[in-house]
Amino acid sequence: MSAPTDLPADLTLGIDEAGRGAVLGPLVLAGCAVSPAQEAFLREAGVADSKGFGPPAKAQVIRADLAALIETRATWYAVVFAPADRVDASVIRHGLNALERTLAEEILVGSPPGCRVVLDGHRVFAPLCRRVARATAIDKADQHEISVAAASILAKNTRDQLFGQIRARYEPDLGPIKGEGYPNVATARFLDAYVEAHGEVPPETRRSWQWAPLMRYTTPDQRGEPPSLDFD
Repeated sequence: MSAPTDLPADLTLGIDEAGRGAVLGPLVLAGCAVSPAQEAFLREAGVADSKGFGPPAKAQVIRADLAALIETRATWYAVVFAPADRVDASVIRHGLNALERTLAEEILVGSPPGCRVVLDGHRVFAPLCRRVARATAIDKADQHEISVAAASILAKNTRDQLFGQIRARYEPDLGPIKGEGYPNVATARFLDAYVEAHGEVPPETRRSWQWAPLMRYTTPDQRGEPPSLDFD
């Protein structure tokens, strides 16, 4: 989305991610710039920390509806993502945080100039804030800043759509794919079924993840640190 020329005063740009800890699919970052009046409207409409929307099927419907509203009401927004192979290249170099900062900078390049910037995650984004004077990194910012909550919804809704493409690609042959690509029993079941059918993991897999059900099918040179670590 191109930055508008006639900007409201006191814009806040929130940035958040979706899919950092997933085994399958992309890492997505979104940015959303809103004025105080837009923040008030979105809060009243139900924009909040997207992790509180309930089970996956219900949450996806709520996120899709709210994302459509945010895209209509926000002053500006943008969504960028890194596919699994780009995530792997960063993890192997212990650079997952650096990848998130790079994606955040891609958002900042096209964002409205001069607005206050709030990023979700102090350890991840503090180095970026030292280079961008108008930026602040806060842990759990999506619980306190409507702009960040809105960005979180946009990021998660985009990841929902991209993971839906993975489902559409493989479900006709392998049956329903659950687990949203995160390390869980359903994702392990899908990987086992795919490997049994094709002899290797699907291309959307993050081979660098040190997760036992995946490590059966990867080699040590493909792996980085465990995905739970907040490493640079």
